[in-house]
Amino acid sequence: MPAAIPRILVVGLGNLPLPITRHSVGQVIIDSLAARLGIHMSAERSGIAGHGDVLVGQTIVSLHLFKSKSLMNVSGPSIAAAYRKSVQSPSQLIVLSDSLSHKPEKLHVRVGGSANGHNGVKSIISALGGEMNFYRFRVGIGRDETDAAIYVMRKLSSHERQFWDNEGLDLVISEIEKVALKG
Repeated sequence: MPAAIPRILVVGLGNLPLPITRHSVGQVIIDSLAARLGIHMSAERSGIAGHGDVLVGQTIVSLHLFKSKSLMNVSGPSIAAAYRKSVQSPSQLIVLSDSLSHKPEKLHVRVGGSANGHNGVKSIISALGGEMNFYRFRVGIGRDETDAAIYVMRKLSSHERQFWDNEGLDLVISEIEKVALKG
């Protein structure tokens, strides 16, 4: 009997009305993943979703992509609905979020833990009934001396956008493959 194809849901946090900002870098990466892997994204009631059985690195994965239409800080219910529709375990959920704590163009991967003050992640944990053992791909956006709320709403630089479209996306894909192989 052949092994089952791993199923993974990758969610990009952000605010659809504010695309290409540091705060929406998770959604920027979802768009890059869809383009690179040939996954068609279409509007649903609660978000923009796509699915395909695709080659991620050297592994065929049943990959689901999702961007909530809700504002990031209240996106948990729509993400929880996408989760219940596509995968069965928190170990199959990857959340891409911006991180002020990490240098720009760095990807920090971990499983579980607190939301680290990230309201979008808090909303997901709450909507999943306190479940915290999903993957967090924290995308470094750095920080400057301005107010954090102002900083995160600024547009990504052309260099940052290009990075998450190319070598940064390679990093994300490599990490998705690792998650898939852990099964």
